[in-house]
Amino acid sequence: MKPFKHFGQGLMALGACVLAVSAAAQSWPTQSVRIIVPFTAGTGMDTIARAVGPRLSERLGQPVVIVNQPGASGNIGADAVAKATDGHTLLMGANTMMMASQMYKNVPFNPIRDFAPISMAAYGTLMLVAHPKTGIKSMGELIAQAKTRPGSISFGSPGVGTPHHMAMELFKVQTGLFMLHVPYRGSAGYTQDLLSGELNVGFLPVHIAQAFVRDGKLNALAVGSPKRHPVSPGVATFEEQGVKGVEVDLWYAFYAPARTPVAVVSRLNTEIASIVRSNEVKDLLGRAGMDASASTPDELAQIGQKDYPRWGAVIKRNGISAE
Repeated sequence: MKPFKHFGQGLMALGACVLAVSAAAQSWPTQSVRIIVPFTAGTGMDTIARAVGPRLSERLGQPVVIVNQPGASGNIGADAVAKATDGHTLLMGANTMMMASQMYKNVPFNPIRDFAPISMAAYGTLMLVAHPKTGIKSMGELIAQAKTRPGSISFGSPGVGTPHHMAMELFKVQTGLFMLHVPYRGSAGYTQDLLSGELNVGFLPVHIAQAFVRDGKLNALAVGSPKRHPVSPGVATFEEQGVKGVEVDLWYAFYAPARTPVAVVSRLNTEIASIVRSNEVKDLLGRAGMDASASTPDELAQIGQKDYPRWGAVIKRNGISAE
């Protein structure tokens, strides 16, 4: 009878653990929750955090405070969350974290190991465009011209390591092209010079690009999403045009420090996913050019595990450094 006695005791212990974890999740949060945005106000990450924050506060019964902590392409804010031990600090992250953490020396955190994925929040699609004066009206023409005259075509970005820059670097790797990168300090100057023809080609968010394409100020070449985007259904994907592996969607997601209890992560996933799926937040993010999209923690983890080595390979191959 002893084995059965021990088995029963094991079940009782397991049940007690489950109840303890459940109680911990129900009692959390015990104080205000901080969402650190590792970039400045007005960015996509900031918009999402401020859309979710007050709605999450209502569900949790505690204040949710948005804290902008920019610097080092997001690494400073991300590191602060990775080191947080208060149990009430979250990160509004993005795929830029997978890039920036590999472009700086001595980054003290690992975006895969040091964070607990909570939920995806939104996607943003990039469109590759060309200025009309280049005479480039298709991606095939861009490839042909770049191969005929290596280095003669210039592309810009809002800065080294930005998604716009990394998307073009990946395109270059996949096609074997050489083009001249001109980094800017932010989107305003970059977009202005792309529209004036100072730059030949570049990536822009699809919602912004489509307006310029419609007005004849830019030529659309391809979208960097797996499928065509409803804002520009007439623009083909890279894969449709024979260039594989150039899926460069921006994505935004919520993370917690790696030490966060599973029950708390599960609660946060339930609440945040429900908020992101609401029509109110979908409309709000849609007006900002983003497509709301929730996920499970495992689904988000898989996306990060795929993107981290992919961008690391591009950074290493092309010798990209933010320092």
